[in-house]
Amino acid sequence: MRWLRAPAKINLTLRVIGRRVDGYHELESLVAFAGLCDWLGFEPGAELALGVLGPRALETGPIDDNLVLRAARALAGLIPGLRLGRFRLVKRLPAAAGLGGGSADAATALRLLAGEARLSLDDPRVSAAARATGADVLACLCPQARMMTGVGDQLGPAIALPKMFALLVNPRVEAPTPKVFAALGLAPGAKLESPARSSDSMEHGAAGLLDFLSSSGNDLEAAAVRVAPSIALVRERLSRIPGTVATGMSGSGATCFALFGDRRSATLARRVIAAENPAWWVEATAIR
Repeated sequence: MRWLRAPAKINLTLRVIGRRVDGYHELESLVAFAGLCDWLGFEPGAELALGVLGPRALETGPIDDNLVLRAARALAGLIPGLRLGRFRLVKRLPAAAGLGGGSADAATALRLLAGEARLSLDDPRVSAAARATGADVLACLCPQARMMTGVGDQLGPAIALPKMFALLVNPRVEAPTPKVFAALGLAPGAKLESPARSSDSMEHGAAGLLDFLSSSGNDLEAAAVRVAPSIALVRERLSRIPGTVATGMSGSGATCFALFGDRRSATLARRVIAAENPAWWVEATAIR
């Protein structure tokens, strides 16, 4: 069985531009990827199947509706005779947490199937299967920092982030994306009056990235707090950690982050926050 990592996706910024008439929301987001991950294994076989284990296995929901299987079916529908088989998912990332865990799993399934079939990840059929599976899946297909626009299906070039580490904290509450967007309350065709933020400053290294982060934010945060009020408690606590270079909320929540320039500071902050709040999910990780 061949195994690949399915790294967590972190939305360092998220601007909601508006809601299209078809109901989908137009976004602009700087995404990065963490060292934290799920693991997905694949073994070719006669039938498509998925087994789930690990500390978060019970959070994955019905097996037949899992994004891993949906991605595999989508690619098989585009490539007659594609060899499928048995997947094994070790689920470590929390569900409905704003970390794109399900999308990362689906993208990893596509990478495994493409590798077995000797397809390039640039193959338009692989990209089409990713888009058909979910809005974030395409960004997770080649997990590297970049700007993501549209509904998540338009990707900018890869960005080389400066060396950076993150403390990720989730108060162990779910903030399902549909509920958060419903709380945002945009009608189809409406625009959100959030200012445009130029990403040009990111071309100037670490200082430019921090300038961009400080002038940005997450337009979904207020809506996410209405769905999961404990997010506000996490954000307030992270803002008081000495040495942080930026804080924010990832995706639609409920995971929040604090960024550091070195691993030691992130690790120390993890120990402090975990000791203060043993019921929270708290992890330190490198990001890229």
